[in-house]
Amino acid sequence: MLRMLWVSLMALALSGCGYNTFQTTDEEVKAAWAEVLNQYQRRADLVPNLVNVVKGYAAHEKDVFTEVTAARARVGSLQATPELINDEAAFQKFIAAQGEMTGALSRLMLVAENYPQLKADGLFRDLQAQLEGTENRITVARNRYIDTVKVYNVAVRSFPSNLTAMLFGYKTKPSFTVENEKAIAIPPKVDFGAPAPAPAPAAPASGGTAATPAPAY
Repeated sequence: MLRMLWVSLMALALSGCGYNTFQTTDEEVKAAWAEVLNQYQRRADLVPNLVNVVKGYAAHEKDVFTEVTAARARVGSLQATPELINDEAAFQKFIAAQGEMTGALSRLMLVAENYPQLKADGLFRDLQAQLEGTENRITVARNRYIDTVKVYNVAVRSFPSNLTAMLFGYKTKPSFTVENEKAIAIPPKVDFGAPAPAPAPAAPASGGTAATPAPAY
C-alpha cells in the first residue's frame, strides 16, 4: 500500500515538473524531423532522373550536371538519422549540404529554360511537377519541425521544467536559423510553361486576296 502511494506521489511530482511534457514533445520533434528527412530523400531520389532527361537535350552543360551530382553525393554521404537533432554540428552540416543541393537544382532548372524542346518533353514536365510538390512538402515539414522544436526548447529552458530536463538529460535541440532559412527556403524555379504560340494570320476575306505585306527597309 505504501509502495503504491509512493509511486503515485512520484508520478504526480514528475508530471508537475514537466516530465510527461518532455516525453510528448520529444516524440513530436522526432516525428517532425523524420518527415523532414523523408522529404529531402524524396528530392534526392528525383535528381538522377532529372539530370538524365536534361542531359538528353543539353549534353554540353557539363558543369551544371557535375555540380548537381556532387551536391547529391555530399547529401548522401551524411548520416541522415534521427540522431542529427541531438548534434548541433552534424545538424548544421546536413542543412548546409541541403542548401547546396537547392542551389544546384536551381541552376539546373535555369539551364532548362534555354531549351524549348526540353520544356515540352513529357518526362521533364512530370519530373518538374514532382520536384515542385516535393519542395512544397519540404517547406511544410520544415515549418512543422521548427514549431515542435520551439515548444520542446521552451520546456527545457523554463522553470521548473528545466530542473527535470537537467535531471533526465534533456537538452535543447537545433532548429533552422535565419541564415540557412534564406538559403533553403526558396524552392527551385520549376514553372516552365511553354510560351504561348504566336497568333495565326487572319484568313483573307471570301473572294479576295490576302494583303501584300509592306516591304521591309
